[in-house]
Amino acid sequence: MCFSARAWADYRDYVRKFGAKVDFAEFARLYGDRARRAGIKTTRAMDAAFADPADDLQRRIKALIDEHDQAQAAKLERELFKQTRRLADAERTLSTKTTKKAQEDQRIATNKIAWAKGKLADLRRTRVETRDARIFPGVYAPVMVMEGGQRVVRPMRYQCRPAGKPASYDRRYPGTYNARRDNLEGFWKGQFGHDHGIMVVTAFYENVSRHAVEGRELAPGEAEENVVLEFAPEPKQDMLVACLWSRWSGKGEPDLLSFAAITDEPPAEVAAAGHDRCIIPIKQEHVDAWLDPDPKNLDALYALLDDRARPYYEHRMAA
Repeated sequence: MCFSARAWADYRDYVRKFGAKVDFAEFARLYGDRARRAGIKTTRAMDAAFADPADDLQRRIKALIDEHDQAQAAKLERELFKQTRRLADAERTLSTKTTKKAQEDQRIATNKIAWAKGKLADLRRTRVETRDARIFPGVYAPVMVMEGGQRVVRPMRYQCRPAGKPASYDRRYPGTYNARRDNLEGFWKGQFGHDHGIMVVTAFYENVSRHAVEGRELAPGEAEENVVLEFAPEPKQDMLVACLWSRWSGKGEPDLLSFAAITDEPPAEVAAAGHDRCIIPIKQEHVDAWLDPDPKNLDALYALLDDRARPYYEHRMAA
């Protein structure tokens, strides 16, 4: 499973490389929904792409982003004040006597103060860092699709909710941010051959067992330990990851655009590092054929997935 990826977050990259059109109205709808509803997550890198708006619609998007950041900053400042007072109270108690409650309050408040300060620093900085483009399930990222013969970029949630399914699918099937290649005509039959997309990725991240990474069996009595590995292609390159997407509509709910990355059996170096799945980067020459599929010729689509780009994936412990 590709549980996280460092993906292109700036829509302008898709315009430059693919000549794509940007659906700014969809970006405005997303940021408007985020202002009204909790739970919508975007990356700092995607937000930063609107720092210098070129027209009224982009200025509206930037205003929505700024308002959201200001609200988040105010919330964090309230939490910082609360925890600072909690810490002071705990330290006042500890100066005269040691209690378990005061020690626990001191520990928790110290951790929460550090967390809040870090989040505030992230909100206030203007420089985009590499980590700002990393997406997790439930986070929105730009995805390229085809519409009327034109490549189009829209923001979509990384966890696909197929059209026609209940909203409870998000909880019942939490792994739907990935679509297994061997289940494309099963669970994903409504999307495969119909709604295809591409997300550009520079690295992906996987949860693996430490003993598997180290190429050994668990020692007697040893508990299994999870670690996160970053896999990056060598030579360094942008990977055009094959995706499926859907537009979900529900009564009384805003439309949801969401997607899943297709995964397959891993190459030898990924398997040796302890993971059993891998994303599928399609070749540049197959972009349009993938984005504009023929549902009557699924064999041709499988052929595109088989004739994939095959970089060597180096891995390291994720920061």
